[in-house]
Amino acid sequence: MAARDTGTEQLIKDTAKRIFLSEGKLHATTQDIADAAGVNRTLVHYYFRSRDILFDHVVAEAKHDLKTILDSVLTDKIDFKQKVKKLIDVFIDETINFPFRELFIITESNRSNDIPIDKADHIHIKTFLGEVKLEMEKGTIKTIDVRQWMMNLFSLMAYPVLSAPLNKSFLKINDAEFNKLMKQRKQIIFEMIFPDE
Repeated sequence: MAARDTGTEQLIKDTAKRIFLSEGKLHATTQDIADAAGVNRTLVHYYFRSRDILFDHVVAEAKHDLKTILDSVLTDKIDFKQKVKKLIDVFIDETINFPFRELFIITESNRSNDIPIDKADHIHIKTFLGEVKLEMEKGTIKTIDVRQWMMNLFSLMAYPVLSAPLNKSFLKINDAEFNKLMKQRKQIIFEMIFPDE
């Protein structure tokens, strides 16, 4: 049996990732992906058997990539303010690069109604929420329910991206202007959390 060309397989996955997560073309066909990758459709079917299987691969990798990125920030042994700044920077940079990833993850989570969180993730989140609570006790940040604080933080970061088409239309701005606003938003969010900075 001939060896699989993993370079071509990766090219197809990378192309599908760009089409689905960067361009937001949810209904792209295997032919669309093949054309964008510069391969024939038969190769897409050879490696993934169907568009749905390829889509599932891309979504699974997207979830894994986001989890890995967030875990690396949440477990970083740095000062709390630096950690929050890094979390904001990394999350917004990632959403600029892959603006439809969060939407995909949310859609898939709602569809399957199953959001498995492994023990390590739960520990990372619990530890970070403990850090948040400690900072509240020190008076560094406003005291509220730590779960509300976490939801506020992710809402400030994710909502503008999830509603990007509406924001662009309402504000009459193009992609470049929107991305510039999102980069400025990093400091705005940080200053909302730490107003004395």
